[in-house]
Amino acid sequence: MTSATIDQKATGYTVRHALCMARASELAYQDEQTIEATAREWGFDRVRHHHTTFRPPFPLEDTQAYTLGGHSMIITSFRGTEPVKLRDWLSDATTPPWPGPGGKGYVHYGFGEALESVWPQVRAAIDAFRDNRQTVWFTGHSLGGALAMLAGARLHFEEPHVTANGVYTFGQPRTCDRQLSKEFNTAFSDRMYRFVNNNDIVPQLPPEPAFHHVSALRYIDAQGALHHTMPLLSGLVDRAQGLTADLLAPASDGIRDHFMAAYVNALEKNQN
Repeated sequence: MTSATIDQKATGYTVRHALCMARASELAYQDEQTIEATAREWGFDRVRHHHTTFRPPFPLEDTQAYTLGGHSMIITSFRGTEPVKLRDWLSDATTPPWPGPGGKGYVHYGFGEALESVWPQVRAAIDAFRDNRQTVWFTGHSLGGALAMLAGARLHFEEPHVTANGVYTFGQPRTCDRQLSKEFNTAFSDRMYRFVNNNDIVPQLPPEPAFHHVSALRYIDAQGALHHTMPLLSGLVDRAQGLTADLLAPASDGIRDHFMAAYVNALEKNQN
């Protein structure tokens, strides 16, 4: 995993800052010692780890995240899970909806319960680290992306005196209903960025129309180029190219495109 100092003065969107958030999402998959060592290299002197273990029949084994505290920035990154495991339980339509943050619509039950399990830890870390009016950022990959989006929504709609400065997600599944999506899009205009890599299977789940994506799409095409939207016709052609790129295993394209390393590599290329 590539390491680099994060610009803690960053405020708006840049590809470089998106790459930093992607690396922070990638770091969530590492052990605590690696996270702490990398945090120091990035210029963050405080770290808290968040971990909750579930019991059956909950479909997830645990929820993991970490929060970094620096002089000018706080980052909370949520860990994802295996795409096949995520696909299986997101396809289960029998679970009831979970009330959305601040009474805004509803979210997938698994996402709601997973965030609830670590939210007190995350809030405590932000409160403890925010001693210099630091900016606050949420990021995550896969399941972690859904939790990052919901964390931003929860902070904004339930505690607007401490709102997130930005939310960056990678391979995020559909997370909420149309009402919360609309409310979130309005509140997080120019602060939410949802990256999708070509045929990544996870953003296609859970199915519409019950669940919707938030806006601010950043689409990575089959050649690794970054776009601010995915035009319908050319997007379909591009996704078809991705599916046929590996003629020996075309069905694996949706899984391969989901790997966090694919997002990091694409953003590194787009720095040039």
